[in-house]
Amino acid sequence: MKFIKLTYLLFAFSMYGQTWQTTNIPDNTGGQRFDDVFFLTETTGWAANGYYAAVYKTIDGGQTWTEQLNQSDLGGNYYFRNIEFLNANIGFLGTLNGKIFSTDNGGTTWTEITNISPNPAAICGFSAVGNSTIYGCGAYFTPAYVIKSTDSGLSWDYIDMSAYADALVEIKFITENIGFAAGNNSSGATILKTIDGGQNWTEIYNSNIAGEYVWKLQVLDSNTDVLFGAIESVAPNPGKLIKTTNGGISWSSNNAPETSIQAVGFINENTGWMGGHTTGFHQTNDGGQTWTNLNTGSNLNRIFVINSSLAYASGTSIYKFTDETLSIKNSVNSPSKSLNIQLKNNPVKNNLAFSIYYPTSDNILIELYDSKGRFVKKLCRERILKNDITKAYSFAVDELNSGVYFVNFHNNFQRKSLKFVKQ
Repeated sequence: MKFIKLTYLLFAFSMYGQTWQTTNIPDNTGGQRFDDVFFLTETTGWAANGYYAAVYKTIDGGQTWTEQLNQSDLGGNYYFRNIEFLNANIGFLGTLNGKIFSTDNGGTTWTEITNISPNPAAICGFSAVGNSTIYGCGAYFTPAYVIKSTDSGLSWDYIDMSAYADALVEIKFITENIGFAAGNNSSGATILKTIDGGQNWTEIYNSNIAGEYVWKLQVLDSNTDVLFGAIESVAPNPGKLIKTTNGGISWSSNNAPETSIQAVGFINENTGWMGGHTTGFHQTNDGGQTWTNLNTGSNLNRIFVINSSLAYASGTSIYKFTDETLSIKNSVNSPSKSLNIQLKNNPVKNNLAFSIYYPTSDNILIELYDSKGRFVKKLCRERILKNDITKAYSFAVDELNSGVYFVNFHNNFQRKSLKFVKQ
């Protein structure tokens, strides 16, 4: 039976000729993640590499790419998180370093946006809608806020979202007034909805597992009442695919292919893909009830669906779902940039001590979970401003009962947990 199901699934994804292929984007980033990809048309798009902080543009559907911006051009160290364009000229680039950039010439030159008050610590998501409206949100490491411009980025409003969420990592608008923001709050992974352009918000989903995030959202273009969400969890809890077919009134949930799931993209209500820090594409043809590993790609963060036969995705490279035969290099499967963490003592009696090596500036959120993946408390939220440093940490854990715990580390590159025993 499993063989028959797998044969049918592979046939369903190949009978029209489309496959996921690696585009020809320059392979000079040391295998580090492209955090975002955005296409304005079927052939014109941009990609942003995170750790190497570079922007690339293609006008031929990924056959060739031109580097438009590198962090050396900006005179500092940055982590580029997301990129989005209103039209062929006006675009926006978010970082995790307290700076946002815009372009008015298709990405040839970029200028820092300095007229948002208070200045956002990071932008983790953008959503352009209409002719001149752009929304942004942040940050995965708190606090939660939304920024909004209705004049193509000339002026901005800052919306404090702390009443609704602790962190926001994704934002999607379907009209200039109706949209969704996603992240987490003290109860768990959350999705919020507004119908008045962000003045008021209502929670339409919560996972009720503290520490989880709704990391990515997709609104199905053919039916905007259908939304998909990728829930990133903490071991031993699985990640999840959530889905609504009635605009968020009710939700279904299925286990995702991995715990640290992030990317999600569907071409119809049943057929789509997910991936995350440690995997490439997993595909489903039954709405997420079963998954098949395609063994293609790695370290996925964004799946950008254009139509039922064309999509792009960002991960270790930029990938394209197409029926073309691309004359390109083989898929890269390099690991993501990993945190170098050294536990000083395990088992732990009174103090949990460890050190972290930071090769570059970073953000770090350190949290404690029990053996069942339940959130215990936040240990630390810190912004790392220096490069090439090792920091020592020590936290009193006298109040903890004896048993197994997980210390969870969430930085710009990934989210990972280490297990320790409390004596």
